[in-house]
Amino acid sequence: MLVLEPEVFTDGRGFVFESYNQRTLAEAGITDTFVQDNHSRSTCNVLRGLHYQIRQPQGKLVRVIAGAVFDVAVDIRRSSPTFGRWVGIELSTENRRMVWIPKGFAHGFLVTSEYAECLYKMTDFWASQHERAIAWDDPQLAIDWPLHGPPILSPRDASGVRLVDAEIFE
Repeated sequence: MLVLEPEVFTDGRGFVFESYNQRTLAEAGITDTFVQDNHSRSTCNVLRGLHYQIRQPQGKLVRVIAGAVFDVAVDIRRSSPTFGRWVGIELSTENRRMVWIPKGFAHGFLVTSEYAECLYKMTDFWASQHERAIAWDDPQLAIDWPLHGPPILSPRDASGVRLVDAEIFE
C-alpha cells in the first residue's frame, strides 16, 4: 500500500486538490492505466473485503469523499517477502488521503463513521468469476480492525476463506 497525501489549497470558499494527476502518480511509481471507476456507500460498521481477483488482478486507487474508513491491504503474493502481512490506515473526508493498492494485494475496509462513500480507480475490469474473498477475521492475518461490535458483512464476505486455503498469486 502506498499512501498519497495531495496538496490541498484552502481559503474562505472551501478547498480544491488534484485527486488524479497522471504525472504525479508516475513520479510516485504508479504507471498503471485506469479503466474503471467505482463508487460505494456504506453505513457504520460495514466491513467490505478482503477482496481480490485471481485473474484480471486490479490495482486500486482508493479515497473517501464522505465519512471515514479503516482501509486495509494484505500482500497475497506467495513469493513476496511481505506475504501475509497487512497494513491499515484511516481514510477520511478530513485527511483526504488516498491509497494505492497494487495488484497482488487483497483489499478491504471498515466504515468507522455514520456512513462513508469511497471512490476507487481500477486498473482492470471487474470479473465476478475471478473474484475471491479472504476471511476478514483470519487468525493468521490478525488484522486489528477498530470494531465496535460485530461487523456488517455481505454473504460473500461472511464466507471468505482463510489465507492458507485461498487461491492466490505466486
